[in-house]
Amino acid sequence: MRALHGRELGFTEGDIADLLGVSRETVSRWWSAYLAGGLESVPHDRTGRPIGSGRLLSETQEIAVQEAIDQHAPEDLGIASPLWTWRAVRELVETSCDVRLAVRTVGDYLRRWGYRPQRPRRKSRRQDPQEVREWLENTYPSLRKRAAKEQAEIHGCDEMGVGANDSPGRGYSRVGHTPELKVSGNRFRVNMVSTVTNEGKARFMTYTGTMDSTLFLTFLARLIRGADRKIFLIADHLKTHDSAAVHDWLRQHKDQIEIFRLPRGAPELNPDEYLNNDTKAGVNANKLPETRAELRSNLQRFMRKLFRLPKHIQSYFQHPCVQYAAATET
Repeated sequence: MRALHGRELGFTEGDIADLLGVSRETVSRWWSAYLAGGLESVPHDRTGRPIGSGRLLSETQEIAVQEAIDQHAPEDLGIASPLWTWRAVRELVETSCDVRLAVRTVGDYLRRWGYRPQRPRRKSRRQDPQEVREWLENTYPSLRKRAAKEQAEIHGCDEMGVGANDSPGRGYSRVGHTPELKVSGNRFRVNMVSTVTNEGKARFMTYTGTMDSTLFLTFLARLIRGADRKIFLIADHLKTHDSAAVHDWLRQHKDQIEIFRLPRGAPELNPDEYLNNDTKAGVNANKLPETRAELRSNLQRFMRKLFRLPKHIQSYFQHPCVQYAAATET
């Protein structure tokens, strides 16, 4: 209707085509039909090739391919790829549907089906699904009930290290001009052991050596000294956590702290892992350090800033893998 009105006002077909974003031939066809038979003769339905025509896969085949992607890893189906990539999906289509697609066409199908490239979540091959299920369905719910009954506080605990040149961020630049990041010529690291709670609290201790029983016990002693109630500490299976010295110390302080072990090979179930990721991304955000002391200062400054952001700490517990440990409404 706008095209026809434009022609009646004296606009050329080319001008109208540019204004409306259609071809000149389309405007001409509309105008010719209007002149010949009025508004009733102007085409209303979509023209061109019907939707879906020309596709190489039938609707049944498309559904089958999507179900295979949703329910299986490529390796399960004998495809040599750890993730579903364009090439892996092309091989799936070729083996299951006997249709050879161009790689770009595979991308078109995936976009049409609603698939987008995503950074994968890592999962250890050592992980026992039954052990994880037991933790989620029985062990942790029982632990939460005990904590409520004994008025204890549940902490997730983990260790991490940051390097002088750790800066996972990206920078903008002109295409073809890769930005440069000036890094230190010296390689050094600073380590940290920390805990988080679903109430938004965090505790930490930095160190430069290797975590051993002495360091771990120093951290535990500081942890209970600053606590106003008993602590249930969730930790992984690091040998240091399970040493004889640690067991002896825990027996002497059993009224103040207990340690519970996560399932093996399941770091994603530890909320403190998400603090680690946050720290690595932000510790050197302002400036890469030139000395170990400066790196340690960056780390301590980041953590002290985090202390003032309990809501941010609680957001770690909104990750799908640790929502089981999020605070419950009272």
